[in-house]
Order: sequence, then structure tokens, then C-alpha cells
Amino acid sequence: MTVRMIGDVSLSRVEENAGPSFTPSALYADWTPAALEKHRDWLVPRCFHERTGRFLMSLHSWIIRTDRHTILADTCVGNHKTRSRAMWNGLDTPWLDRLKAAGVEPEAVDFVLCTHLHTDHVGWNTRLKDGRWVPTFPNAKYLFSKTDYDYWGEKNRTEPALDGAYTDSVLPIVEHGRAVMVDGEHAIDDQMIIRPAPGHTPGHVTMRLDSKGQSGLFTGDIMHHPMQVYEPHWNSRFCEFPDDAAKTRRQVLESLCDTPTLMLPAHFPAPHCGHVKSSGHGFRFAFAD
Repeated sequence: MTVRMIGDVSLSRVEENAGPSFTPSALYADWTPAALEKHRDWLVPRCFHERTGRFLMSLHSWIIRTDRHTILADTCVGNHKTRSRAMWNGLDTPWLDRLKAAGVEPEAVDFVLCTHLHTDHVGWNTRLKDGRWVPTFPNAKYLFSKTDYDYWGEKNRTEPALDGAYTDSVLPIVEHGRAVMVDGEHAIDDQMIIRPAPGHTPGHVTMRLDSKGQSGLFTGDIMHHPMQVYEPHWNSRFCEFPDDAAKTRRQVLESLCDTPTLMLPAHFPAPHCGHVKSSGHGFRFAFAD
């Protein structure tokens, strides 16, 4: 397992699964076959699986370890959960074993940050024990966006974007008294700050890490795939508020462009993080090999 350092803070990744995932047209309404040829030089083979015609993507969590705290950013789909999407339904993966192999016992996690409350970012919040959903990380504070939580409360919580996750992965955390509703900016400590980044969901957030003059930004689903670095006006089909999503994406790209800040998304293929660079009038992505 690769361990990266930002200053004196260590970062590692816990994979749920990775490989060929969505077809481009299922993820982006703007996709056309011409886009493959336009972007072939960087897209193939690292980011696109030509034989299946699918994007290469990943579902993973980030572990952030400081000298005071262990933080987990996003918790994937989770095991034994009933979902309408076949590739996420009834999973039985060794994600928890991989977490332990990285040196983190569930009881040692101090904070769990969900960048937003979509199904594939909250699943390991809970695990099934004696027929009940209980917090996987019993000592952690779970940081939920109050805006997202209120938004899903106003809408039908069984709609596809949540797909049962409210009942089995969000509500049990609230009922066990482990949820902390974050509204606006929120500092975990003097090294990490959470900021609103709305659009993909109304309460989507990022988390910035600063240590010893180095920095990283956990961007959640502001971008699902490197394609959106090159085509920042493209929204995924899962963005709740497309205009806000595109605005936030451009702001993030502009803030990162040609800086040493490491971008740490939730779904990019291996090696899963990198730097935003200028390219003509736009941007490109340089993987952190």
C-alpha cells in the first residue's frame, strides 16, 4: 500500500474496487465518440479501457494520519447493502481488512468525513451486526454537511441518488449520536479545514490539508474522472445542481493550477491523485507517479 506524505501527515488509500466502470455516455451527457480520439494520447490506456469501452475508475477512501488524529475521507459503498445499481448491490469486499492492513483499526478512527451523502460515499459508515446497522467506527465523529442532510430530508430519501443509503448508512450514525453537522467552514484542527463546494450536491465539501509548507485538497466528486480536468464544463449525470457544479469545478481547477497542491479525488484511476497543470487555455492532469 502506497503511503504519501504531505509535510508530516501521512496519506494512504483503502480500495473497495477498481477497474472498468461506467461507460462514458452513462457518466457524461456531453460524451461523443469524437472525444475518445481528441483525448486518446492521455486517456488510453491509463484512464479508458478500450476493450470494454468503459472508463477506468476507482472506489476508495483516504486515510489521513496526523500526530493527533486519524481521519477517514469518504466510505465507499459498503458491504451487504441493497442497491439498485447492480455493481454496488450486495457487495462483500475486504475493504475493512484492507483498512486494518494499512494499520488502522476501526476503533482508532477519530473523524469520518463524508464529502457528500451520495450512496458511494457513505456505505462503510455502518456495518451489519446482529441484523442491525451500527457505526463501523464507534469512537469517531462523523462529519456530515448540514446542507446535504437537510436537503435529503426535504426530498424523498429513497430517490436514486441515495438509493437506501439514508436508512442504512446515515440515519444509524445520527441515532447513535456520532454525527456532527458541519455548516460552512469547519476546522478539524490547525492542519485541515473543510469548505463548501456545492453543485454535485448542495452541501458537497472539500477538505484542505496543510502541513510543513505542503498541501493537498480532497475533492470528492467535484470531478469523477480526469476527463473533467480537460473538459471542466462537463457535469456528471449525478450532479444535483449542474450550473453550481460547473462553477465550483472551475474554481477548484483554477485554484490548483500550476501549484504544488496535490489533488486527491475519490474516483480517479491509479495512482489516484496528482497535480493540475495549465494547457493552452485550459487544464491537464499530471498523475503523481
